[in-house]
Amino acid sequence: MTIFGVVFLFSLLCQTATAADDQEQPFVITGEKGLSVTLPCFGRLDNGTLLVTRWKKAGEILIWREQSHPEQAGHLSILDDGSLKITGLLTIDENLYECAPVPRNGSSSRSILLQVAYGPTDMAIDIKPFNVLPNETLFVKKGNNVSFKCSSMSEPSQNLTWFFQDVRRAFAATSQLEFEINNIQPADQGNYTCTAYNPLNNRTVMQTQELLVYYDSDRHPNCSWEQVTEPDLIHFTCSWYEVYPSPILQVFLTSKTDTSDVVIDTKATENLGVTLNRTMLYEGQNITCKARHMETTPGQEKSCFFTLKSPYPMGEPLVAVLEGKELTLSCTEGSSFPPAKTVWQKGKNKETIVPSSRYILDVQGPVLTLTIKNVTKGDEDYYFCWSENVLGAKMLEVYLTVKSSADISGVMVGVFISVLIVIAGVTVGILAYSRRDRICLSLRFSALEEDRTDVVSLVESDDGDVFNDTVPSLPPISNGLGPIHATTLVEIHRIQSSDHEDNLNDADQTDPD
Repeated sequence: MTIFGVVFLFSLLCQTATAADDQEQPFVITGEKGLSVTLPCFGRLDNGTLLVTRWKKAGEILIWREQSHPEQAGHLSILDDGSLKITGLLTIDENLYECAPVPRNGSSSRSILLQVAYGPTDMAIDIKPFNVLPNETLFVKKGNNVSFKCSSMSEPSQNLTWFFQDVRRAFAATSQLEFEINNIQPADQGNYTCTAYNPLNNRTVMQTQELLVYYDSDRHPNCSWEQVTEPDLIHFTCSWYEVYPSPILQVFLTSKTDTSDVVIDTKATENLGVTLNRTMLYEGQNITCKARHMETTPGQEKSCFFTLKSPYPMGEPLVAVLEGKELTLSCTEGSSFPPAKTVWQKGKNKETIVPSSRYILDVQGPVLTLTIKNVTKGDEDYYFCWSENVLGAKMLEVYLTVKSSADISGVMVGVFISVLIVIAGVTVGILAYSRRDRICLSLRFSALEEDRTDVVSLVESDDGDVFNDTVPSLPPISNGLGPIHATTLVEIHRIQSSDHEDNLNDADQTDPD
C-alpha cells in the first residue's frame, strides 16, 4: 500500500468517527423553570411539508401530529415546522428528546438533551448578633463573635461564595454557606457580599450587606488650648479619637454665681473647638469636656478639664551691680493656666526689651532671664517682668541700682569702721564680765561710806548646824556732826569637814562643861 493510500484511509476513518460522535452526543438545550422552551426537529426535509411528526421522550412516544390534526397535550405542543414547544417548563420535563419526522431527509435523527435550570433565587443573608440603625445599617460591638450565613434556592446546586471587600472568605457548592469571625475588630468593618452562581444557566445573583463595628476608647478625651492673636481670647479644643461612630462632645464652664454648668457647645464629632472670651472666665474656673458614645455605659462618660489660673511672676525686687559688670535678672512664672506670655520691659513707659548684643533673653521652663552685659549707669532703671494670659496680666517690678568704684570705697570704709566698733564693744563686754565681782563690791562699799559696817564671819559646816546666835549691834558712833548708825555685815565661809571636826575637838577640850 502506497503512502497516499494510507493517508486517505486515515482521513476516512477520522470522518467516520466524527460522524459517529455527532450521532452519539445529544444536542443540549437549557431551559429556565417556569418559562417556555422550543426543541427543534432534526432530520426533516428543508422547506418540505411534514406529514407526520412524532416526538419521543426517553425513547417513548410523547406526542405526535399529523398535518391535518395539530396536536397539543397539556403544556406540550408541536409547531408547524415540527418543533416541540414546552410552556411553563417543569423539573420533570428534564430528559432526552428525539424527533421522528415523516418524510425525513435520510439522515439519522439527533436527540436533544433538555436541562431544566432554576435560580439562584430567594437569596437571604443572616448576620448574628447585630443591631440595626434607623437607616437599616447593621452594626456589632467590637470583640463579639459574629456569624455570617447565606442561603439560596437553585437547580441544580449552586456555587455560594462569601466576599469581604472583594476578598473571598468562604466558598462551597451548597444551598447554604456559613462562616464566623471571632473577636471582631474595626478592621472587619465594611461590605460583606454573598454570590450564588448556577453553572447550568450561567446565572449569578448576589446580595451585599454593610456591617459596622462600634467601639469606644479606654482613653479619656484630650483637652488642649491654643492662644489666639488677641490676649483676651483663647481657643479650647476637645478631641476623642479611636472611637466609632463619632462621639458626642460637650464643652461647658462652671458658673461663678450658679450651681449649674454653662454649656458652650455640643456636637457629634471627634474634634470640637470653641473660642472663649475673657469676660466669660474667672480665676479657678473649670473648662470641662465630656464625651459620650453609644457603647458607653450611662454614668461612665469620660471627660477632661482645665482649671484657669492667673499669672503670678516672682523674683528679686531690688538688685544692685557694679558698673561694667554682667547682670542677670530672673523672673519665674509657672503657676498660670493657660501658661502666660511673659516678657521683660524697661522704664516708666514699659518698653518691651528686644534681644540684642547687650540684652540677652533666655527661657528655661517657667524661668525667664534677662542678661545685661557691660552694665552702665544708663541701665539703672525700673524693669518689669510682664505676664499675661486670658484671665489678665500681672507684673514683677525690679529696680536696678548701678554702683561705681568710688561708691564701693566709701562702703568699704564704713564697713571697716563698723567692724572696729563691734570689736571694741565685744572687748569691753568681755573685760566687764571677767571682773564683775570687783565691780559689784565696789558699788556696795561705796553705798556704805556713810554707815559703819561690822563684819561677822559665819562658817558653813557639813553637819548642818543652824546658826542661831544673835549678832550684836554696834553702838552709834559720833563724828562730830551727829550719830552714825552702824550696820553689821555677816560673811559666811565654807571650810572642809576635817578642819571643822578639828575645831570642834579643840572646843570640847577647852570647855569642860
